[in-house]
Amino acid sequence: MVEVAAAAGLSAETLRKIETGRAPTPAFFTVAALAGTLGLSLDEVAVLASPPEPAEGEGEGNGAAA
Repeated sequence: MVEVAAAAGLSAETLRKIETGRAPTPAFFTVAALAGTLGLSLDEVAVLASPPEPAEGEGEGNGAAA
């Protein structure tokens, strides 16, 4: 972790805070630096950070009152 943080130009403590949720919304440039260090495009990060789409048929006609 220390190596990744250093390569991204961050302190190890900042990376720890992001990993543990103590920094729940890191700055865009922090995310971009980490993505670059990890060999990910920002498009890949966006896909990985998005909530999963419901499976086909989920949420339709499940008997819940509207």
